[in-house]
Amino acid sequence: MKQATFENPILSGFYPDPSICRVGDDYYMVTSSFVYFPGIPVFHSRDLIHWEQIGHGISSPDQLDYKNCETSLGLWAPTIRYHEGTYYIINTFVSEGREARRDNYIITAENPAGPWSRAHFIEGADGIDSSIFFDADGRMWYAGNYICPEALYEGHHGIYLCELDTETFQFKGERKTIWNGITSRSKWIEAPHIYFENGWYYLMVAEGGTFTNHSVMMARSRSIDGEYEICPRNPIITHRHLSLEHEISVVGHADIVQTQRGEWWMVLLGVRPYKDAHFNLGRETFLLPVIWDADGWLRADNENGLVNRTERRPDLPVFLPKPEFFSDNFESPQLSMRWNTIHPAAEPFYSLTERPGCLRLHLLPEVLSEICTPAFVGRRQQHKAFRMQTAIDFLPQTPAEKAGLAAVQDDRYHYRFTITLENGARVLKLVSCKNHADTVLAKCDLPADGRLYLTITATEEGYHFYYGSDDQTFLPLYEDADPTLLSSLVNEGFTGTYLGMYASSNGQPSSNYADFDWVLYESSRA
Repeated sequence: MKQATFENPILSGFYPDPSICRVGDDYYMVTSSFVYFPGIPVFHSRDLIHWEQIGHGISSPDQLDYKNCETSLGLWAPTIRYHEGTYYIINTFVSEGREARRDNYIITAENPAGPWSRAHFIEGADGIDSSIFFDADGRMWYAGNYICPEALYEGHHGIYLCELDTETFQFKGERKTIWNGITSRSKWIEAPHIYFENGWYYLMVAEGGTFTNHSVMMARSRSIDGEYEICPRNPIITHRHLSLEHEISVVGHADIVQTQRGEWWMVLLGVRPYKDAHFNLGRETFLLPVIWDADGWLRADNENGLVNRTERRPDLPVFLPKPEFFSDNFESPQLSMRWNTIHPAAEPFYSLTERPGCLRLHLLPEVLSEICTPAFVGRRQQHKAFRMQTAIDFLPQTPAEKAGLAAVQDDRYHYRFTITLENGARVLKLVSCKNHADTVLAKCDLPADGRLYLTITATEEGYHFYYGSDDQTFLPLYEDADPTLLSSLVNEGFTGTYLGMYASSNGQPSSNYADFDWVLYESSRA
């Protein structure tokens, strides 16, 4: 009988730095979200393959100040854990630069779907990728990354441990280094997770940076704060010996979970590159079977020791989440969890009730090419080949007013596909923003009024922009736009491409708005 298989990734699109825990027959997972709001998506599954989003760790502006950070800062690498009726997420909020201010905090909930508590900041907790571990004696431990002050080489980091007060979530006792990168000549050692298995405390970390040399490493000790011996066959998981254009690349930043049937599985990030190792989908979440080998160390439980596109299924009953559609008719009183804004908005700029059945975006002075909160509502690009279409009603009143679709890597790199006013006439423009330099790629005249249908499609060869007076008309405005403009390699960013609705008055006051009747996102292949 042929063994049942599944296809990686289990979360496609920009869902990096996964962390997982099991409670009974239920599995919960969280990923990084950086400056997108709501933040820290929370997922649920019962078979480790099919996941449904059930909430966000950060869903209210009152929980956390986003500080108007640039796109690749903000909410980095969360860890989710469960202990005696309470769910915990620990996370690092990064601001003022990637190696500048790093505030670590804990939020809690009785239900992983939320609501989650306000952020409890841990005084003195520096570094990134913090995690927590509850020992059998009830003690709560913090493990985090730190930048070694002696800086003996580039990327000289380490991992430290300290006990946390279970009520105040503050450090107590001695802070102790448990893995100085110099012992393994590790670069950018981060993402620590602690597990207890077979009488050993195991410390699993990421090493090598999140791109070219990414990997998963392990160490172990008989006591949680003791001397940790380094696994002699590190890295236990990596693709850094393969081509950067391998179908799955730069794997690392892992967490593991044991099923109720005794199997062990690892979730970790990776990318699916195309030509010249570019990738537009961001870092995605993959699933890998692992096993504790005879020598007491973890290894991949498959034939080639790699993260594969096709892998055997976990020994778990098939889980069918609630139906979820890529299209949205905006008939619900609140946005689907798939939609995000860039930072939380101080004042609401969209409405689902002012014109029922439509998403209304009020034009804001802010623009996509600034670090700000623009009038943008977007979703992740989750497939290399896709089609996204929307029906828009918008009558610009001045040349400063623009509304339509945008494909966004960050404030420096994006495409804007918008209706505007030029010489008193309504026109459609495609603008590329490359390192803050705008270029008009194409434009055409439009009727003075009436609904317009805008469509973006993509393959690995390029992005294509079409328009029409109905949803079956695809007049090309511009085809084969450079796909690498939206690659994470271009800006060395940690996020992936977002696709969404955008409206701006470009620095001018405006009371105008754009109505989006529906949005369709679909793909015929991954």
